Amino acid sequence: MEFRKMRRFKQQLEQEECERILRTSKRGTLAVLGDGGYPYAVPMNFVYSEGKIYFHCALEGHKLDAIRSCDKASFNTLDTPVKHNPDDWWYYIKSVTAFGKISVMPDGDGKIAALTLLGNKYFPSADYTQKEIDRDLARVNVLCLNIEHLTGKEVQEK
Repeated sequence: MEFRKMRRFKQQLEQEECERILRTSKRGTLAVLGDGGYPYAVPMNFVYSEGKIYFHCALEGHKLDAIRSCDKASFNTLDTPVKHNPDDWWYYIKSVTAFGKISVMPDGDGKIAALTLLGNKYFPSADYTQKEIDRDLARVNVLCLNIEHLTGKEVQEK
């Protein structure tokens, strides 16, 4: 599939800046095709690594049903902190949107590696991450979004 080019191309971020935002942002919104063809978008913790975005989730639910029905997804996150001009009302916002195919990772070393990346991003130590994985591995799914198209935009509200 050929993805659309950004209409306001002068606001488009470089690929390296998009990847920086994916590495540093803490939360974003995953969107899938939900029940009845309605979009289903949910805020999630995530980690970016080598062209993929990983998420953890429960073993069942709306998101998983949607993914099993249609593997196409998009993900959006904002750079933090959002900058504000102190002398006026407008904001400077950088956002990144990824499109790709999403799947549930099978049990095994890849799932554990993704959980380790996620844990090390959010937990205070590698030991804490390992304890959480040991405790919850059987009760968690890991989703992998293989990025097919990545774009970013800087907006200056004025």
